[in-house]
Amino acid sequence: MNTKLNKSDFIVLAIYFMVSFFLQGKDYYDRGAMLKEYLLDFPSELIAICSIIFLFTFWLIPKFVKEKKYFLFGVFGLLILIVITAFQYTVGFWSGDNDWKNYPRGLDFVLKMIDRGTFQTAFPFALFLTKKFYEGQSEYLKIEKQQKENELKLLRSQIDPHFLFNNLNTLDSLIDSDTEKAKEYINRLSLIYRYLIKTKDAEVMELSEEIQLAENYIFLIKTRFEDDYDFKIDIQTSIEDKFIPTGAIQILLENVVKHNKPQKGNTIKSIISIEENTLKVINTKSNLKSKNESFGTGLENLKSRYKLLSDKDVIIINTDKEFNISIPIIKLINES
Repeated sequence: MNTKLNKSDFIVLAIYFMVSFFLQGKDYYDRGAMLKEYLLDFPSELIAICSIIFLFTFWLIPKFVKEKKYFLFGVFGLLILIVITAFQYTVGFWSGDNDWKNYPRGLDFVLKMIDRGTFQTAFPFALFLTKKFYEGQSEYLKIEKQQKENELKLLRSQIDPHFLFNNLNTLDSLIDSDTEKAKEYINRLSLIYRYLIKTKDAEVMELSEEIQLAENYIFLIKTRFEDDYDFKIDIQTSIEDKFIPTGAIQILLENVVKHNKPQKGNTIKSIISIEENTLKVINTKSNLKSKNESFGTGLENLKSRYKLLSDKDVIIINTDKEFNISIPIIKLINES
């Protein structure tokens, strides 16, 4: 709950007291109340109610409820209610020229102050607390949203540091052996980096653009490893108005290469299958065990991003012969 006063707090209470005093003023007028009742009762009631609300909101609740000292909260709460209500009741009793013989005493006084105090402050207190609660919720959601955006940007920034190094090595060998292919390699690499720069702050990207990135990235892999890896893209549905986390396909392709080393000329075959609601990457596995037995930081990164972007999970099926990963396709436009 937001424990700072703002302009709107005073506006809400001012509106409440204006309506309340108008209704009470009519009642005073109908019964022919004296002028001093008008001049003393309303200000004393305003002071009493505001004092109770502010003491509970900005002192009692933060000090005792947050620390789970509920007994002390109850004791001090009743004392505040009794003392402040007694002040307001006494002013009203005197301004109405009542007989002091009828002034309540002892236990009757205590019970009357508790009853009167809770009755007078219940609605304005509830109104004030409800307002502060929803302000706090709104602020919390804003902070949570900003935190998610920051987490996504951090996750997006975690690109494999060896990516550029490996590609420069490949390019170095191509320049002497195949100049034309080296030019094409440079072009594809520049397209990938242009895409990464363009989308550096984007949480999700259109599936069609991610597929173009995948085609360029596959070219780099095929050029570097030749026939060790084989990739096919199978589009089974329309890809319009569909999105996935930025760079998701690149992470999935990196995972195939990182965890599978071909043996005895056996090509690692991968299919990128795009269905209505899911993008799947299914690849055969080599018998050669990878040094890193985990799913890798890339996939963990992708799973973390999905937790922030969607209520659907990344599904991984890992068998002896095949690795199958499914990521949900995100639709940002509601279907009519």
